[in-house]
Amino acid sequence: MTSEQRERYSRQILFAPIGESGQERLLSAKVAIVGCGALGSFQAASLARAGVGSLRLIDRDYVEASNLQRQWLYDEADAAEAMPKAAAAARAIARFNSTVAVEPLIADLTPANADDLLAGVDLILDGTDNFETRYLINDFALANQVPWIYGAAVGSYGLTMPILPGQTSCLQCVYPAPPSGAQPTCETDGVLGAITSAIAALQSGMAIRLLSGGLPATKLTTLDVWSGAIRQIDQPPPDPNCPACGRREFVYLDGDRRAPISLCGRNAVQIHERNRPLDLADLAARLERLGTVRRNDFALRFFLDPYELTVFADGRAIIKGTQDVGIARSLYSRYIGA
Repeated sequence: MTSEQRERYSRQILFAPIGESGQERLLSAKVAIVGCGALGSFQAASLARAGVGSLRLIDRDYVEASNLQRQWLYDEADAAEAMPKAAAAARAIARFNSTVAVEPLIADLTPANADDLLAGVDLILDGTDNFETRYLINDFALANQVPWIYGAAVGSYGLTMPILPGQTSCLQCVYPAPPSGAQPTCETDGVLGAITSAIAALQSGMAIRLLSGGLPATKLTTLDVWSGAIRQIDQPPPDPNCPACGRREFVYLDGDRRAPISLCGRNAVQIHERNRPLDLADLAARLERLGTVRRNDFALRFFLDPYELTVFADGRAIIKGTQDVGIARSLYSRYIGA
């Protein structure tokens, strides 16, 4: 540790459970944050300020004005530019801690790329908005013996728990299947910035404890910032009959359950079935004759009332204005190509 680092993190080093040896571990740690929205942006800021040496930020989405109420690393300029969240987060972190190695990956985590995007990390933090991706993270973490920390929040309520392969129950032990029926989302029920920051702070605290050499309390924590209710229950041990951690059947990692995802918090469908590089400048030239186009180095937005298509350089697209997968696929084929 350099003298500059020792001064920068001095108040954290003075905290006895971390100390200088724990800070050394933090400086050499590598963390993947999947999803850079309300939870992930707070996690990224918190861990960067704590001196975690390397952060890999994985997010498929871009900044919008409605994000600014609760997503801590973004500003109005990011929303106006429709900056990809991973890139905007990396830019913000560089302004307050340029010593952290930040790797922004503008990508959707899928079974096909999970090994590439998550390989080599010491910990995975959940900042996602859907069970499909969480089950995928769970499978990868169990298969590779990597700890991860689950978190979710909507309205004024949230919950979190650490998942330590071989020591605690996994996500599929606790939730054998995704919740059935209509579920509350940020779009239907709203969300308070206070609950997302509270859950992300708990996740960050668990992460710092684990990365500095300790073990987080193995509890499922629920919190409601409106009622003030806080509840903790002990996590059970791994279930030997669990398909994931018991029988080691990683169906989400194998791709057996993959499907297009309707995104939380907006009337939109993501198309991620086609993985081929696109020349965004060439695509913009073709689409400008048909509607309004905005483009930056990372993505292209095409406005065709009542729809909005955001297309990324890897061929992935978010079609806003519908939750019908058939319509989304049709629009993609019509304007981007089959």
